[in-house]
Amino acid sequence: MERKSFLKGVSATVLTGAVLAACGSPAEKSSEGSVEWGEGTIVHSVYFWLRTDLTDQEKEEFPQFFEALKKVPGFTACRVATPAPTTPREVVDNSFSYHWIAVFPSMDEVNIYEKHPDHLAAAEKFSKYWTRVEVRDSIV
Repeated sequence: MERKSFLKGVSATVLTGAVLAACGSPAEKSSEGSVEWGEGTIVHSVYFWLRTDLTDQEKEEFPQFFEALKKVPGFTACRVATPAPTTPREVVDNSFSYHWIAVFPSMDEVNIYEKHPDHLAAAEKFSKYWTRVEVRDSIV
């Protein structure tokens, strides 16, 4: 493995560990597998593509965005993820930088979350870090 690839992998692993901890403890909101999957549950998936010119400091600061999001009421579980090293295929898109996954009991909570002042403030504060965001909501 080339030194540059190795260092990039190590940096990503350290940063991922910090980000995965961003959803808090199970006592606050579940960040583990104990999610209630009742009828009407909404899986809110948000994909972020970060700017390629971020400084190391900005890359370290960005996970604070997820810390801010966890304070917004409504979801029962969340996770932050980064692209997996999936085998490249036409149907695979690993080009995103982060994936925020939040589970909501219903669309009512999603609608409140979307308009919540803390959510809007966090998005405004951290939007300078990304070039693209895509939201995909699914109902269980």
